[in-house]
Amino acid sequence: MSVVVRGLTKRFGLAGEAAAAAGVTFEAPSSGITSLLGPSGSGKSTVLRIIAGLEEPDEGSVIIDGVDATNVPVRERGVGFVFQSYALFGQMSVWDNIAFGLTIRKVAKAKVAERTRELLALIQLEGFGNRFPRQLSGGQRQRVALARALATRPKVLLLDEPFGALDTQVRRELREWLMQFHEKTGVTTILVTHDQEEALEVSGHVVLLGAGKVIQAGPPHELYDQPATPFVASFLGGTNVLRGKVDGANVSTFIRPQDVRIEKAPELTTDVAVARIERFVRVGGNVKLSLRLATGEPMTVQMTKTEVEELDLVQGDRVFVDLKEAKVFVEDYAI
Repeated sequence: MSVVVRGLTKRFGLAGEAAAAAGVTFEAPSSGITSLLGPSGSGKSTVLRIIAGLEEPDEGSVIIDGVDATNVPVRERGVGFVFQSYALFGQMSVWDNIAFGLTIRKVAKAKVAERTRELLALIQLEGFGNRFPRQLSGGQRQRVALARALATRPKVLLLDEPFGALDTQVRRELREWLMQFHEKTGVTTILVTHDQEEALEVSGHVVLLGAGKVIQAGPPHELYDQPATPFVASFLGGTNVLRGKVDGANVSTFIRPQDVRIEKAPELTTDVAVARIERFVRVGGNVKLSLRLATGEPMTVQMTKTEVEELDLVQGDRVFVDLKEAKVFVEDYAI
């Protein structure tokens, strides 16, 4: 059940204002998880709502399973939608929340009960059917929301920042759970997120949006290792940015903190030492080093505690900096 988006454009507000979506085109592969990734205001949720049928595009089309669904009503599109806010019915039990979509479709009671029991087992909440949403944790509520969206066996599952309201540890647990959940269901899934770690971890395909346009799309490792533009390089991985000129052209060099390699420089070679360590910050098992290059520019390096100890690094040390993993852009072209 692939989803193909072609030239989606959506404008809000006064004529002439920037479009929330401007010619967005991509394909979400069948049975996979595709992430729509980007900063706030990049058009992610607008595109998702158009796919769901909750917004009408000014231009473009949405093809679901080979059928043009652009003008198909929401209830007939065969999509399930999960919001960040859960949107569960507080006055209904967990069981009734999950069964809601089937009940209003007047599905036979025996079929409703069978499907609801199946989903409670799938989300690992057997025995919770009689509880109410207020009696559940945030992570449990989001799992119930996912089960409710899947009750009618949708062709496509749409997730709009589903873990955004949860704390970091719960988000990590739910990401792992979502991947296992997806392996069991195989439903084509499109996930909206601004969290790059989330997108890179759970997705087989990533569509990076910026200012309402697709900047780059492909497998996560491809966007991470082969960024097409400075925007992609800076958005994925928290890069250091060094600027300069080569033969009169403006050059931007991007390198991620974990890709920088350093060696301790002998004290006598002060004229060739590239940088000096200004500060250490311990973050769990990693150490974040703040360097000052000979040019005066700052640089952040991330190393393991073991690596720092093996090099016997201390604040004030001069170090050589290896930038082999850097991505260089000249007038928006990568070298």
